[in-house]
Amino acid sequence: MKSGRFLAFAVSFLAAAAVVAQGFGDMKPKTVPKAKVSGPVFLPAADLKWVDLDPSGKFPGVVIADAWGDHTTGAYGAFIKFPAGFTTPLHTHTNATKLVIISGTFIQTPEGKPAVRLGPGSYLMQPGGSYRHVTACDKASECLFFAQSSAKFDLVPATAAKAPASK
Repeated sequence: MKSGRFLAFAVSFLAAAAVVAQGFGDMKPKTVPKAKVSGPVFLPAADLKWVDLDPSGKFPGVVIADAWGDHTTGAYGAFIKFPAGFTTPLHTHTNATKLVIISGTFIQTPEGKPAVRLGPGSYLMQPGGSYRHVTACDKASECLFFAQSSAKFDLVPATAAKAPASK
């Protein structure tokens, strides 16, 4: 049972470290815009405000809860849940994102490379720009992870490579 307590501590520590890495000055409560935080910020799991990551319904069951910032407009730290068996299409993101896996098995498959499976306590720095990949959650259970970025979230579907122009 000691290893279970250590794993819970390690996961909690990594999630907290991801938040702290952003800096205390950026952890502004949503209810007090533009206020400087001079002490700790507590956000119990029961107080998280879960919303659909994509309100258009392209990714049913994928939800996000901002812990600080606003993932739709700028820098943020947020908890994200994928339903068991969820898979994205091949895509990129404009901005780099740091992830800490809390539960489930998060799977990322870089284009042309084997899948990387990450369990609880694992870390991933996902570059922005041209890094094409597929992201998924193992079918055994939902995935919960913490994501942090210095700029807003987006998902840009990859397009097929253009064929050379014929002469």
